[in-house]
Amino acid sequence: MSDRQSPFYRPEEEVQASAPNPLTVTRQQEVIQLLKQVIEPKLRNDIVSLGMVRNLRIVDDYIYLRLYIGSHQRHLQAKIQSILSPLSWCKKSYIQLCTIPNVKTTLAVSSGKGGVGKSTTAVNLAVALQLAGLKVGLLDADVYGPNIPQMLGLGQSEMQVIDTPNGQRFLPLEAYGIKIMSVGLLAERDRPLAWRGPVLHKIITQFLHEVEWGELDYLFIDLPPGTGDAQITIVQESPVCGAIVVTTPQQIAISDVRRSIHMFRQVGVPVLGIIENMSYLIGSGGESMPIFGSGGGQQLAAELNTPLLGQIPLDPTVCAGGDTGKPIATANSKSPVSQVFLQIAGAIANTFQ
Repeated sequence: MSDRQSPFYRPEEEVQASAPNPLTVTRQQEVIQLLKQVIEPKLRNDIVSLGMVRNLRIVDDYIYLRLYIGSHQRHLQAKIQSILSPLSWCKKSYIQLCTIPNVKTTLAVSSGKGGVGKSTTAVNLAVALQLAGLKVGLLDADVYGPNIPQMLGLGQSEMQVIDTPNGQRFLPLEAYGIKIMSVGLLAERDRPLAWRGPVLHKIITQFLHEVEWGELDYLFIDLPPGTGDAQITIVQESPVCGAIVVTTPQQIAISDVRRSIHMFRQVGVPVLGIIENMSYLIGSGGESMPIFGSGGGQQLAAELNTPLLGQIPLDPTVCAGGDTGKPIATANSKSPVSQVFLQIAGAIANTFQ
C-alpha cells in the first residue's frame, strides 16, 4: 500500500492554523506592559510576574482578562481599570475576578514525585502558622493519596453540606485549629479514587469554589505529586499566589522537582521556595548524617534562583505523628524538626506581612 493509500496518511494541504493578527499582538503587548506597572504592595512585584493576570485576550477593541486574587486584593481591579483607561483604541476592559471568598492567601504545596513528605510538610506548616495565631485552612487535593485527615486525627469523618446565601457549600472539618477539606472524604475506606478526567475536574472545581472556609489568612492546597492534569487544573482554577516545592536531597528526586518548578513557571505561578525534607539524621552525639545524600536542595535553589526555605531533618517521630494524627509541630514543639517548621512558617508569614 502506498503512502497515499495508507489510512494514516495526512495530506499536505491540511488546513494550517491561522497566523495571529499583527495588530492584536501589538495591542496585547501594549496591555501587558501597562499591567506590569500595577504592583502588589506586599509581594513588591507586578501582577503579571506574580501570575495574577491570566487568560488575557484582545477581541476587536475590547480587553478581557481574569484577575486571580486573595480576598484582600480587590483594590487591584480599580488600579487595572485606571491604568488601562488611557488606551485610545480600547472601548472597554472586562476584568473577571477569581478569588476564594474570605481567603487572603492561597499557597500550593507541591512535589515532583511521591514519597518525599509533601503532605507531612503541608500539615506541619499549617500547624506552625496556626500556632503563630493565624487562621489557616488546608485543602487536601492529592487525589492519589489523600492522607491528611489521618495525619490530623480525623479518621473517617463525614463531610457536611450547608445552605448559605450563595447556595450549598461543603463545611470543612477542623483539627488543631485548622480547617480541613479532603478528597479522601468522598471515597469509602481503602477504595481507590479511580476518577477519570471530567469527573476529577468537576470535583476539584467544587472543592476550590464550594467550600465555606470562613475567614482565613492562609489556605494551603496539598497537590498531587507530579505535573499532570490534576495539578494543572488546580493551579489554573484557583488564585494560587505562590508554590512551595518539597524535595529530598538525592538527585533522582531533584530531577523530578525541577519539572514541577518549570510547570509552575509555565502557568505563571511564582515558586516561593524549596523545602528539603529528610535532609539528614541527627546522631546520638548531635552530628548530622546525610542518609539520602546532601546538597540537592541547595543545588536546585541556586540553579533555578529559588530560595531554600529550610532543611528538615529525618526523625522517626515525624512518621509516628502522621500515623497517630499528632503532627510533630504541635506534639513536640521543642524538637529540632518542629523548630525548622516554625522557622519556615515564619519566613512564609514575613513574605505576606
